[in-house]
Amino acid sequence: MFESFKKYILEKVTLTESDLLKIEAVCQYKKLRKRQYLLQEGDVWKYNAFIVKGCLRTFSVDNKGNEHILNFAIENWWIGDRQSLLSGTPSIYNIEALEDAEVILITKTNFDHLCNEIPAFNDMVNAILQRSFVASQGRIQTFLSAGAEEKYLQFIEKYPQLAQRVPQGMIASYLGITPETLSRVRKNMR
Repeated sequence: MFESFKKYILEKVTLTESDLLKIEAVCQYKKLRKRQYLLQEGDVWKYNAFIVKGCLRTFSVDNKGNEHILNFAIENWWIGDRQSLLSGTPSIYNIEALEDAEVILITKTNFDHLCNEIPAFNDMVNAILQRSFVASQGRIQTFLSAGAEEKYLQFIEKYPQLAQRVPQGMIASYLGITPETLSRVRKNMR
C-alpha cells in the first residue's frame, strides 16, 4: 500500500530515502468493505487519510433523515474532517466507503511531526490545502449561483471518473438537487 503513497508523494516533491522511511514508519493501513464507515458522526477524527484504492464519501444526515453529501474522494485523494481534526470536537460527518477501499492513516501528531521535520512534505501539504480551499470556494459559488443543469455539467466535466462510479442519487445530493431533477436534467441532455 505504501508504494502507491510513495509514488504520489514523489510526483509532487523530491524526498530522500530517509524522509520516505520516516513517512512509512507512521503510516497505518486500513481496508474498508463497501458501505463500511471510516468515520461516524459523533466520533473525533484523529487522522489524515490518503486513499490508495476505492471511492468514499463524506456526508451528514439532517434531523429529517436526509443525507447531504459534502464530497467524494477516490484514489490519490485525501479525505477527513478537518474541523474535528483541528478542534478535537466530535464530527458532524460520516465517511463511508462506496466501494471496497484501502486507506493510509497518519495521526495528527505524526503528521504534524512530518511537516515540521520534512520541509518538502510540508510544502506539498500546503499546496494541497490551498487547492482544496480554492475548490471549496468554487463549489460554494456554483452551489449559490448555478442552476441544476449547470451544476451537473460542471460536475461531470470536473469529475468524469466519479460520474461513472457514484450512484445518481448521491450525485444529486452532492449537487443539492433532487434525484428527480437530476433525472430530468440528464434526459434533457440526451
